[in-house]
Amino acid sequence: MKTVRYLAATCVAGLALGAGPVLATGAAAAPAATGSTTARPPHLAPVPIGRGRVLTGADNGHTVTVHPGETVTVRLNGRRTHGVTFFWSAPRSGDSAVLRQTDGGTTPTGDAGGRFRAGHRGTAGLSARRTCRAGHGHVCPHVVVTWRVTVKVS
Repeated sequence: MKTVRYLAATCVAGLALGAGPVLATGAAAAPAATGSTTARPPHLAPVPIGRGRVLTGADNGHTVTVHPGETVTVRLNGRRTHGVTFFWSAPRSGDSAVLRQTDGGTTPTGDAGGRFRAGHRGTAGLSARRTCRAGHGHVCPHVVVTWRVTVKVS
């Protein structure tokens, strides 16, 4: 009896506007039945991963290079501490001809993200801002943190 193995894959599909991260998973299929030459398909097909670059808070101030057609994904994590939550704004492109936003948004926990498709050759800035929201009886520091990355499409 032949045993057919499938890999299970978990891929980040992106961020839906205001809905938070959306995950797609592929479940492993059962081995083929005895005497059968085909196996059952997975319950959920995995989302294809395109070529591209993932940027996080650690990339602040950096310059990255991508090629036309590639995807740039931004993932910024909010933070809750001592009764205050630090929220990120949705990342934005400074030049939509160079980097066109295809989706993005924020979550109630302060995370933000977006996807951008590299278009024309050139340079575009991606930016987001982190601000504070205080819980009842707490005070926020008056600090706004700016996240910026320069993306060169060549």
